[in-house]
Amino acid sequence: MAKDVGYNALEMQYLRLSLALSTAQVAELGKISEADVIAWESGEKPVSIPVQKKLLAIDETIEMQVLNTCDGIEALFEKEPKRRLSFVVYPTQALYAQYNSEFLGALPFSELYNTSAWRIKKECKLMQEVDVTLVPLSMESYKIFREKEGLKESPDSRAKWAATQI
Repeated sequence: MAKDVGYNALEMQYLRLSLALSTAQVAELGKISEADVIAWESGEKPVSIPVQKKLLAIDETIEMQVLNTCDGIEALFEKEPKRRLSFVVYPTQALYAQYNSEFLGALPFSELYNTSAWRIKKECKLMQEVDVTLVPLSMESYKIFREKEGLKESPDSRAKWAATQI
């Protein structure tokens, strides 16, 4: 997918929207001006191939996360009748950066992580009949839960907290 190049203005806009990014975020990713992004999407300027390739690479990363996660979920529910899961999403970039440093290179914005979670939710519902609830991280509630359960900070602790929110 990342090898496809030459998107027109409308395709570039839809690619950006499918990633839930603003024109300012695309400009930041491409180290260009927001005016350039707006000009591409209106057809006033040709689309930057390097920025397009970067967005396609991010889209491919998200799709791989969806595939890998859904495979894991399918294995989880092979014998277990429970068909509900929850995923933590991050309401701010600061929270995302604090708790997901391992994803910052591939998915530099919380919107991209949350888009990935949304795609996983939809794929799980359509293909596996698993209901996934997206739960925004609440620092206060999460801290109380960890203290009460005697847990240290970890992705597993966040997942356990999120499961209590559905």
